[in-house]
Amino acid sequence: MFLGMFVLIFTTLPAVIVIFIGLLPTITVVITDPKNTTKLIVIGCFNMSGVFFCIMSIIDQFNLREAFFIVGNIFNLVIMLGSAALGAILYYELPNIFIALSKLSAQKRLKAIDSKLEKLALDWGQDTIDSQKK
Repeated sequence: MFLGMFVLIFTTLPAVIVIFIGLLPTITVVITDPKNTTKLIVIGCFNMSGVFFCIMSIIDQFNLREAFFIVGNIFNLVIMLGSAALGAILYYELPNIFIALSKLSAQKRLKAIDSKLEKLALDWGQDTIDSQKK
């Protein structure tokens, strides 16, 4: 089993180098927070999309020189690691966005209810509404 894994890593070494360097944020999440699978899925999927973009360029020239060129290029690193950062931002900020949207929706509903209550007060009189509150 170990021999087969060693042969597989050795024959695909350029891709393994790019994948290992590119997936460092996902590996970090696996090590630091192994029980939080939703965080791993979000950051890992975004990270894989960035790494996949760089892996596609190594397929044309499958050698170590090209792998180190991809890993050494700052723009490729920004793509690979920045996509994981976008996943982390999405993971941490999406709940806050939903909270803000639900507060906004609740405020709109409250204004609509208040306007209906004012209309009822005009139609039926304030005495009727005050007697219902007791």
